[in-house]
Amino acid sequence: QVQLVESGGGLVQPGGSLRLSCAASGFSFSWYGMSWYRQVAGKERELVASITSSGAVTNSADSVKGRFTISRDNVKNTVYLEMTSLKPEDTAVYYCKVFRAGTTYWGQGTKVTVSS
Repeated sequence: QVQLVESGGGLVQPGGSLRLSCAASGFSFSWYGMSWYRQVAGKERELVASITSSGAVTNSADSVKGRFTISRDNVKNTVYLEMTSLKPEDTAVYYCKVFRAGTTYWGQGTKVTVSS
């Protein structure tokens, strides 16, 4: 069974940094592209960044470009999101996603709160 488990969220001050992790299992991780999305209560879930199976970044939201970096470790079956220069508007639940065999799978999400 496909499983995605996010971790690393928490409270951070504006200008701070945070590293999110998504541990994947139940499928051949190295063959699939992965994505990070985020969602604020009452708003649509939005794409933050994507990465191909070989490690090439394919997407990055304009609001986080230059501040966030997506990466992956195909040995650890983990995708990361390095976040720097965090702003209050980055506050959201961050989700890991994979599209495999015609189905989209989501993790449970990890909450990031940026506040002083």
